[in-house]
Amino acid sequence: MRTTSYHGRFRRTGARMLSAVVTAGVLAAAVALLAPQPAAAAETPWLTVSDDRYASFSVPAAYVQEHAGQVSQVVIEGNFGPSSSWTEFGLTRRGDVWSGVLGPLKPGFYYYQVTGDDTKSLKDPTNSTSVASEPLWSTFLVPGDSARWLADVPAGTGGTVATLTYRVNKEQRSALVWTPPGYSAKGAKRYPVLFLESGRDGAATDWLDLGRARQILDNLSARGAMEPMVVVLSDGSASADDKGRKDLRKAVADNYRVHRDPAHQAIAGISDGGTQALRAALTKPNDFAYVGSFSGLTESVGRAGDKAINHHLKLLRLYTGNQTDPAYNATYRLSKALNRAGITFEFDGVNPDGGANWATWQENLVDFVPRLFRHVSDHGPSAGHRPLKAEFTPPPAGTTPTPFVTKDGFVTFETTTDFKDAQHVTVWANIAPGGSWLRVPMSRDGDRWRATVGPLEPWFYYYRFIVDRVPVKDVSNPTKVTTEPMWSTFLIPGERARLLTDVPAGRGGEVTSMTYQSTVANQERTALVWTPPGYDPNRAQPYPVLYLQHGGGQNYTDWLEMGRAKQILDHQFLDGDLTPMVVVMGNGNVSNFNRELLENIAPTARARYHISSDPSQQAIAGLSMGGGHAFGVLKAYPGEFAYVAAFSAGFGSATGVDATAINNGTKMLRLYVGDQTDFVYPSFMTSLTTMNNLGIRYEFDGVTPGPHGWDVWQKNLIDLAPRLFKR
Repeated sequence: MRTTSYHGRFRRTGARMLSAVVTAGVLAAAVALLAPQPAAAAETPWLTVSDDRYASFSVPAAYVQEHAGQVSQVVIEGNFGPSSSWTEFGLTRRGDVWSGVLGPLKPGFYYYQVTGDDTKSLKDPTNSTSVASEPLWSTFLVPGDSARWLADVPAGTGGTVATLTYRVNKEQRSALVWTPPGYSAKGAKRYPVLFLESGRDGAATDWLDLGRARQILDNLSARGAMEPMVVVLSDGSASADDKGRKDLRKAVADNYRVHRDPAHQAIAGISDGGTQALRAALTKPNDFAYVGSFSGLTESVGRAGDKAINHHLKLLRLYTGNQTDPAYNATYRLSKALNRAGITFEFDGVNPDGGANWATWQENLVDFVPRLFRHVSDHGPSAGHRPLKAEFTPPPAGTTPTPFVTKDGFVTFETTTDFKDAQHVTVWANIAPGGSWLRVPMSRDGDRWRATVGPLEPWFYYYRFIVDRVPVKDVSNPTKVTTEPMWSTFLIPGERARLLTDVPAGRGGEVTSMTYQSTVANQERTALVWTPPGYDPNRAQPYPVLYLQHGGGQNYTDWLEMGRAKQILDHQFLDGDLTPMVVVMGNGNVSNFNRELLENIAPTARARYHISSDPSQQAIAGLSMGGGHAFGVLKAYPGEFAYVAAFSAGFGSATGVDATAINNGTKMLRLYVGDQTDFVYPSFMTSLTTMNNLGIRYEFDGVTPGPHGWDVWQKNLIDLAPRLFKR
């Protein structure tokens, strides 16, 4: 039997919620549309982060209306997407607040702003953090071992950051300077120096506010993982030319006890700053002995073909993120050019989960600094990084159906030319942790809009475009969802998604339509029926039957189009995990489901398929509303179905419930729910208390990571189906 574990441990409600670097009552400037707004006292934080890394947002509707006007939607924009990309997390209006829960987030450093109707942006006034270059942004740290370098060191044990003011021609400029613990302006000891640049449009403060450079340097220093050095943080324009770079180096040497010789000088930068660092080193290799390019955009070596460069450079190390990093192709071309020129360099490898953002550059800094001004034996890539074998080039616009999916999980979405005059286009998809939904901003590409996101794990995904706040179907994708005409779907194959893929042609079960006259709805209705491979309508023993129900706003087609029920059942049967059974997917959109099931769906199914009416051979399960239907049948007709399961649904009232009859007549009552992002989670937990008080025996599968969505319910069916009719 092949099994896949998708489920977490049972976690009771009431987990302590911690403020995520957010202090209630501490006021930051609330800013909308880049214009300062009047300060407003906030009694509770807009953001809290639980110990298990779920971020809960609660934004007062009155505040939004006061500072941004009436809006139809509110999102949290932040680096929450795959590869820490900038995405939008939509909030739901619930009474007086816009709220939502996202997670579990990976340990790391996050930044965000609140935005209404695409353009009306606000700073969170309850978060005391700030980003000097982005006044609308707030930040928070999700702690964890992988983010240990980003945490504050104990007070008084770290280095010191000061501002250095200097002049270039008649212009006054400034840089930030980190000096290590124990640094003294007096004495004979001199320190090597690293010049660390931001991008062209960045600020020196970005390395502190977003790059966590101070924390990284403090932690490396505290662990003895770096040589004591002075680190100079500058913006992208500080050393954009030889004059600016020369004046900055002189100002540092005049004001700090640093070595002036190139052997004790290093330079690195991000994006355009990495480009400048490379050009400085390659055109004047006798200025710096150590060079690092973090997502640098240089593609050639210019006039630096002289192999004498190798004599001056002790280290030239290149870094890049994955295919979403603009430096990916540039780094590939540069490495080829360096090889042709005979210039020695190191490559950290492709960070498969890193884009062109601060999460990647933080890791680059952690790797680069310990290599400076000391002997290092390891010159290879970081653990888990991959070779850079070729450029990444999506198909030309308009040449292929979308989305375009690579074998390693990168997905390129593309609109038609119908939206060339649009102002704001995103692709909304279940790509957040656990299958929650995020909106990925798309960029203009001629008359189309495009976005590449990834890597996504193997699984089943669904999406739609949002064009100026209006949902739009990707008409280039032939897939459809009957109940949600704007949705399209795609599958990323892989072992994790094996049960969701099609089995070889001719080996799976058969799905047929079952039309019947409903005496409850007073109309002709349809159900879909899966029969297993080798189904024999004449065999001696009738087949057991599972009645599998959909949720609210859905119908009988959803378990096939979205739930991948056929693929799951086909695989489990072929794997030998499934008792041969018939699965009936009925339409639960009716005023009295109990009657619809017992008077219409079940009798018709028995008449047309060779299935049992023996309670021990009957099961009922459903998601959300369908789970409520399953509970309703259990209460009203205990013992009629020996196997009952509910996905993301509450038990409801205890009034009139015959617990003894339920226990005596039910072989298995199995319950499922998503995590804190599933909005029924609180009521579900209350249901467990109700059932406990009644003395009803049940099994709880534990929290299934994910929201009130198909990622969870697919996993629930995968767990449930092999358990049926085996007791």
